[in-house]
Amino acid sequence: MKNLFFLIILFSTISFSQKFSFEQSIGKFENASSFYIAPNGFIYVTDKGNDEVIQLDTMGNLLKDVGGFGWNQAQFDEPVDVFADPLSVYVTDKNNHRIQRFDRNLNFISQLYTRENDNPDERFGYPLSCVVSNQGDLYVLDSENKRIVKFDLFGNFKLQFGGIDAGEFALNNPTSMSISANGIIFIADQNFLITFDQFGNGISKINFDEQINSLEILFDKIIVTTKNKILLAKTTEESIEFYSLLLKDNLNESIVSCLLFNDKLYILTQKKILIYLSSSD
Repeated sequence: MKNLFFLIILFSTISFSQKFSFEQSIGKFENASSFYIAPNGFIYVTDKGNDEVIQLDTMGNLLKDVGGFGWNQAQFDEPVDVFADPLSVYVTDKNNHRIQRFDRNLNFISQLYTRENDNPDERFGYPLSCVVSNQGDLYVLDSENKRIVKFDLFGNFKLQFGGIDAGEFALNNPTSMSISANGIIFIADQNFLITFDQFGNGISKINFDEQINSLEILFDKIIVTTKNKILLAKTTEESIEFYSLLLKDNLNESIVSCLLFNDKLYILTQKKILIYLSSSD
């Protein structure tokens, strides 16, 4: 039955698009690498230029920032990804080979580091992303071994998948990861969008005609960006159809990532967040 759930229609078959107009920009970053918007509206940004994680509200007010270069708690060596749920914020600390967990106010809680563990299946190095399911399971995108490593709520190893033994679903050069509310894991791997269920079984492998630059899921909406396109779909449909999001105002900066929140399109660039409103014309 799982193979029937995702009948993904490529963006080459898009029949319509939605237009957005620029409203404002917020934030000021050195070299932003990712962002996420928690259900409570807090925006979290990883700035690898300053090795910081920044908390903003939706008006752009700076609420808190933590970090600085280092290995100690709440320090980073290239934070590349952030994921947030209502209670916690998870930061992928790439060159320190760990995931740091904070509360929603960016107070340090714990870290997950397994690179020197005895069991090779649970080791991860140079992680690129992490997500948490509604059941509390933590998934880490392990770039050193080109696979996903899954842990439970307490950091205990559960399984690894997507590695060289995964056949047609083996990851080649994965760059980003996200998870839907029903526990489907989405991986961007060059031109491919690959999906797995929560047990590590491959579901689909879809070939785009451009390399995927970013991948984000917020609530029931998935946004994929390529060099020239912003594509949106709903993850709750039995067949997922991507359609284009068009910007009425020229964007002169490279897109790092995109999120749709409260009918506003948030576009992260290296230096700031651009906010667009849906336009009827």
